[in-house]
Amino acid sequence: MTVGTQMTQAIATVQSAAATMKTFALETQDQEAKKTFEQLAQTFDSALTVLKGREQYIQQQEPQYSQQ
Repeated sequence: MTVGTQMTQAIATVQSAAATMKTFALETQDQEAKKTFEQLAQTFDSALTVLKGREQYIQQQEPQYSQQ
C-alpha cells in the first residue's frame, strides 16, 4: 500500500467519523450528548485540515504519490 493510498484512506475515515458525529448531534435530544458530539466533530474537522495539508505536502515532495 502506497503512502498516497494510506493518506487517502485516512482522510476518508476521518471525514466519515466527522459526518457520523454531526449526525449524532442532530439526532439526539440530550443537550450534553449533543455538545459532546459537536465537539468531537470539530476535533475531526481540525484533524482533516492537518491531514489535507500533509497530503498536499506529500504531493509536492513525492511525485510518485500522484501516480497511485
